[in-house]
Amino acid sequence: MTDRKKRKQSAPRPQPETPKVLHSPGGIRGRWMMNSLSFVLVILAAVMILISVGVSGYYYATVRDNLVSRAVTASDTFRKYFTDTYDQFYTQAESTVTTFSEQDKLEQQFLDANGRILLSTSGLSGGGLASTEDATQALATQKTSVFTGRDPLSDERVMSVTAPLLSSRGDLVGGVRFITSLRVVERQIWIIIGVSLLACLVFLIFVVASNSYFIRSIVDPVLKINNIAKEIAAGRYGVRLQKTYDDEIGELCDTINYMSDEINRAERMKNDFISSVSHELRTPLTAIGGWSETLLAGGGEDPEEVMQGLTIIQKEAGRLTRMVEELLDFARIESGRMKLEVENFDLSIELYEAVYMYENLLRKSGIRLNYDEDVEANYFVNGDRHRMKQVFLNILDNAAKYGGDGKRIDIRLVRDGGKLVATVRDYGQGIPEAELPFVKEKFYKGSSKQRGSGIGLAVTEEIVTLHGGTLDIASAVGEGTTVTVTLPSAKAEEALGITGAPSRTEEEP
Repeated sequence: MTDRKKRKQSAPRPQPETPKVLHSPGGIRGRWMMNSLSFVLVILAAVMILISVGVSGYYYATVRDNLVSRAVTASDTFRKYFTDTYDQFYTQAESTVTTFSEQDKLEQQFLDANGRILLSTSGLSGGGLASTEDATQALATQKTSVFTGRDPLSDERVMSVTAPLLSSRGDLVGGVRFITSLRVVERQIWIIIGVSLLACLVFLIFVVASNSYFIRSIVDPVLKINNIAKEIAAGRYGVRLQKTYDDEIGELCDTINYMSDEINRAERMKNDFISSVSHELRTPLTAIGGWSETLLAGGGEDPEEVMQGLTIIQKEAGRLTRMVEELLDFARIESGRMKLEVENFDLSIELYEAVYMYENLLRKSGIRLNYDEDVEANYFVNGDRHRMKQVFLNILDNAAKYGGDGKRIDIRLVRDGGKLVATVRDYGQGIPEAELPFVKEKFYKGSSKQRGSGIGLAVTEEIVTLHGGTLDIASAVGEGTTVTVTLPSAKAEEALGITGAPSRTEEEP
């Protein structure tokens, strides 16, 4: 063996690529919490900013308005004390400073025209300059000025307001100044911000807890559904979910349970079908094989025995052929390849031929066959005559097989407006009410002990449906079964052949 052949044999066989599944960290729970918390945090941050700005602005504005009001009032009050000398003004200002009752909250100062401190409730005087720029601006513009910031002397955040003092003639003679510490105000602001922050934190905890509960109520059932789906995929049909919530998740659980039950029922029907078909195939094959061996072993000496054997072989071979054709039809239906040879034909002829084929056979079994139709009516339809004969043969075969103990079968064909209605009724044991909705399903055989594949009616209904008709079954236990085939009739000109010879075409279902 050459090296090339060795390499070829030893080369690993390529394996099918497993599809890659992208997993998000934390799954649905993590994504939900991340998205919802991000949104909540943004909202809370915006709320905290609004609260901080709003509270700070409110407190600072309140203090500023209070100081401005005091300064303006004091300026207007002392204006009348200015005469040619400062004696009356100074005396009144000194009295005001001495008797000032809010020294623990405010400081009041009187300034000269150069901004030097004449008198102060804190005892600061001696001609020192005011430490903040509000005094300079007020004296320069002769308008009340406000300063908020850090005092250079005390290094403390303060708010100060200076109002100009004018004489009765309108001359600038000085200013009155009020100063207050912002320590209490800012402490109050921080308390409110802290309380708001705590409230936001409590709200965030509540959101996390509620989201966790909500997500758990969704994720846990989804995980259970996923596990059940895996079990169903592994072939354990019939498993069920416990419904916890009466909502969309609960509806999904009901749907999964229904799907599991239906798959389980379909699997049982399929297994029954395989078992039934195996038995149906074994019986004729055994008969054919047995009689073939008998004839080959010398049983052909007796002509009567030879004829009997050949008759059985022919009968069983015909039965096998019908079963194979039925299975092929079913395969075509399942794959969507059922075709119709469409033409215009007389439905009554196909029904009568089907009745004629069964009449002698049923008579030998003691079953009386009654056929009734209105000979004056028009029974032309557009469709496949061979398939429709197959429909009638299947229905008659079922009537003989399952209702033959009634010893009577009635067939009737009538025209009802634009529709043709064919009914086949037997007088056998009938179908139990619980089984009636399923008799047209594939593989279904119900409680009947009769032999059959369980797909005959499924094929029959599909053929009728392809013709634009319906197949209905009515039955009562002990009274028999009635099968009704309803088809649309051909148009009058088509039935009379006015449009020419009917064409043979194929139509996909």
